[in-house]
Amino acid sequence: MRLNPSRRALVGGGIAAMATLTTTNGTSAAADVRGSQHLDRSRALSRGIAAYAALERHLASKDGSGLVRERYPATSGDNAYSYEWPFSQVHVAALDLAAVDSRYAAEVTRRAKAQEHYWNAGGGTTELPGYDSYPRAPYGSGGDMFYDDNEWVGLAKVQLHLQTGDSAALTRAKEIFDLIRSGWDTDSTHAAPGGVFWTQANWSQDRNTVSNMPGAQLALRLHQITGEDAYLDWARRFYDWTNTYLQSPGALYWDHLDLKGTVEKTIWSYNQGVPVGVNVLLYKATHDRTYLRRAERIAQAAYAYYVTQGRLFTQPVYFNSIFFKNLLLLESVTGDGTYHQAMADYADELWSTMRDPGTGLVHFDSSGGTEAIQQAAFAQLYAVLAWPRELWPTLY
Repeated sequence: MRLNPSRRALVGGGIAAMATLTTTNGTSAAADVRGSQHLDRSRALSRGIAAYAALERHLASKDGSGLVRERYPATSGDNAYSYEWPFSQVHVAALDLAAVDSRYAAEVTRRAKAQEHYWNAGGGTTELPGYDSYPRAPYGSGGDMFYDDNEWVGLAKVQLHLQTGDSAALTRAKEIFDLIRSGWDTDSTHAAPGGVFWTQANWSQDRNTVSNMPGAQLALRLHQITGEDAYLDWARRFYDWTNTYLQSPGALYWDHLDLKGTVEKTIWSYNQGVPVGVNVLLYKATHDRTYLRRAERIAQAAYAYYVTQGRLFTQPVYFNSIFFKNLLLLESVTGDGTYHQAMADYADELWSTMRDPGTGLVHFDSSGGTEAIQQAAFAQLYAVLAWPRELWPTLY
């Protein structure tokens, strides 16, 4: 979990407020209720479009760069543009909408072009290119390179390739994977040797669930597309390391550990969702049902922890969007609808309680502000709820 509030911090006041909301236990959900109000795809698309339009209206830069601001309203001292992690989620929101509305294809192209303002062709500490945490010249001076930031973009590129056949997107996903692989800890003297570091910055030596499991997911997608066994081998390496050192006895995943082996045991929702997706893809790659059973066990434990026990609204919306997408990837195999229903219920609760009808923006902060990443995740939720089930296998 990042400590810099403009990078990955929770919005404290809003999170506390959301924790008091009533949540559904989802026990009546099933695949045969797809025609219900909650699972109305046309309504979901309408809301996803509205959420994205509000983002564009209030958070988009007006200088032709295609970039966005970090928050609305802007405050004194804000950077001109958002960091890479928030922008990548804006990019993904456009991609999710384009999957069900062809009018957004041009928007995906525009956001993909803007994404390249973060690209550091000269490479970071491992001398391999990747996306910096802040735009590079002429829009900024770049920043530290984070492996998880790059993994999200790599997964988005894979989604684009799977949905459209875009060969350039696949090439970029492969480049990103090369960067991720270079982040593997090779010092055997470290506690819990191995694992991908969170960042190349010298102020952190943590190895995180979020820098390893999305790397495994990216590797599995590349194996799925190319058939190359090296990707599968690396996926298993990332997967095995994370399971060994960061999975709790109850199946859920902790956040990270340091070089001394001290584990930070916060349980974030996206750190549960991605391992579900990884196990689903391992099942597809190997046909070993052990992986599918593991995916189901993690999903069931996470559902109980967040939905049944009422913790879902204590999580940032941008963690929950990733969480639910991976649960739908599981349901693309199992045919169930419980998690889809929970996702719809969550999105509708946000719409009715956190959205300002005047601006179309969601507010999780008592001050009434909105971060670009929050609005982007809100748009993603409804965009994916508008997807037909046959598209779910392309999720992450």
